[in-house]
Amino acid sequence: MSEQIAEFEVTWPTLGYLQADWMAWHLPIPDGFRKGQPFILSDWQLWCTANHGRVRPETPWRPEDPIKNQAFAYRRSLVVGPQKYGKSPWAAAETAVMALGPDLFAGWAGDDDVYDCARYGCQCGFVYEYEPGEPMGMPWPTPLIQLMATSEDQVNNTWRPLQQMVLRGPLSERIRVGEKFMRIGDDGVIEKVTSAESSRLGNPTTGFVQDETGIYTKSNGLMGTAQTMRRGTSGMGGRGIELTNTWDPAEESTARSTYESRAADLFKFYRQPPKNLSYKNKRDRRKIHAFVYFGAAHVDLDSIEAEAAELLEQDPAQAERFYGNKLVRGMGTWLPEGVWEGAYASLGRVVA
Repeated sequence: MSEQIAEFEVTWPTLGYLQADWMAWHLPIPDGFRKGQPFILSDWQLWCTANHGRVRPETPWRPEDPIKNQAFAYRRSLVVGPQKYGKSPWAAAETAVMALGPDLFAGWAGDDDVYDCARYGCQCGFVYEYEPGEPMGMPWPTPLIQLMATSEDQVNNTWRPLQQMVLRGPLSERIRVGEKFMRIGDDGVIEKVTSAESSRLGNPTTGFVQDETGIYTKSNGLMGTAQTMRRGTSGMGGRGIELTNTWDPAEESTARSTYESRAADLFKFYRQPPKNLSYKNKRDRRKIHAFVYFGAAHVDLDSIEAEAAELLEQDPAQAERFYGNKLVRGMGTWLPEGVWEGAYASLGRVVA
């Protein structure tokens, strides 16, 4: 059901490479020892960007009425990854593309076509030379982007790196940064939305990021909130991104619904570890961590192991979900996974 890095061979048209170069030129790394250096996508981040930017090869170019989300193979992307995998900085970079970068399809390149930032009011000097036949990109004229999470602290996981990327790079000339919203030129906005700020929903958004959709459930009302945001975006021809740690399969959540959906236009990135490895076995656990953190060179696997080993003593299911990237039911589940279904199966019945 999900795309894997092992299959990282792009044989289809995409805006992903243009967007990756645009990010590296415009966005500095927001923190850490490499703060200020160009934000260059890791393998898994580039794979997700290439897929999110995948263009349908039959898409026609209509200058007076450009095709928006239907120009792309995927109208939404779900990225499931372990703790500290780099999901939030990647989402911040994707948000910058939604705001001022080549987020829309703009036709097919000829022999001498280029993407020139100066054409769109940016004097940073960025120029990208297209290959003949490559899809071309352009920014939204009036972008409205929403970053959603359950709380202020959660939404700041994406908001804070985005702030630093803007303030420390050339986008500072075009985006005014605040604590609650960012003004894009004269007509665009990036804003926060939490469960306490749902009045902002229903706006004509052109893009969104929903963080930790594994805890957007029917019981807390956030599953409906996420759907409302999606409806507002689809009406404008926009697209969105979901991020999450592995969800509790005992709960009905937005992430679970997206992952289990049969819709063909949803990109799903979820590297599940080999099933023959036991997370409770230290040697197997090391292999699991190496697998699920592949492509995240910034992560210290020894530090992950130390935290996971301690958490295993208190809440084994949480350790497996957060660090092992495994679908495991939480400690609050009243029966172990498979017991209820197995009991009904023994009676010749099927659980719906």
